[in-house]
Amino acid sequence: MPILVNDSPIKTFNFPGGECHVSLSPEVITPKTIIQGILNSANEIMALLLTVDAIRRILPSVSIELVIPYFPYARQDRVCNQGESLSVKVMTDLINGLKCDRVVIIDPHSDVTSALLDNCQVVTQADILAQSDLGKTLQKENWVLIAPDAGAEKKTFEVAKRLSQSEQYLDVFCGSKIRDTKTGKILATTFHDDVKGRKVLLVDDICDGGRTFIELAKVLQEKQVQEIALYVTHGIFSKGLQPLRPYFSHIYCYHTILSPDQQDTNFLIIFSNSYTSV
Repeated sequence: MPILVNDSPIKTFNFPGGECHVSLSPEVITPKTIIQGILNSANEIMALLLTVDAIRRILPSVSIELVIPYFPYARQDRVCNQGESLSVKVMTDLINGLKCDRVVIIDPHSDVTSALLDNCQVVTQADILAQSDLGKTLQKENWVLIAPDAGAEKKTFEVAKRLSQSEQYLDVFCGSKIRDTKTGKILATTFHDDVKGRKVLLVDDICDGGRTFIELAKVLQEKQVQEIALYVTHGIFSKGLQPLRPYFSHIYCYHTILSPDQQDTNFLIIFSNSYTSV
């Protein structure tokens, strides 16, 4: 269920004209109410707005904590071409208008999102991996962490800092890519460091179709690495898992929008069921 209020699902349907309708049981509302919003569509965003309104009509003095694991529209955090919108600003304005007491987001695409959100708390990649079994494996086996591009480099260094032990530091390297800003097509991918014989983990916030990671994995395979795995916080996997299988031993994510029948627990390991610090 995309929206939960104190762990209870809301009821929702759409009228024939397309308008969203929301209702919830007054009994689930408490003085401090937590809403979790999985916002994968415009309809779910509208349902969230209606949910907050319904809650305040039940208990006007309510304190609301809103948890949005994947913050929608955050990937467009700058205007690249004249005539485009700054979608992250539009979305954060909508959420700020709800006047929640706290808004928790999981590994936003950039610092722009948290800077624009009121009362924001961020759970980072480093927070998630530091609690995971994968984090322990990376330490024990001295894996290499690779940021696929400069935009992911800062976060990857933070992960390495959290996971590194007192006298053993995880190596961090960075790939690079050239992308056409109008079409989104990746024109070239490069990686210049020596990782022959090493186990490497690509680290980023989002996997959509996966082309960024596939192209980098091809380069790494040519450099004769021992193993390549992928960690992404938000697994959209819009083309499914099959295109990624030839290049990665495993994929790890905090959560995914894939349905259970699209998942493969031998290949895709999801952390959200075990992460408890939100």
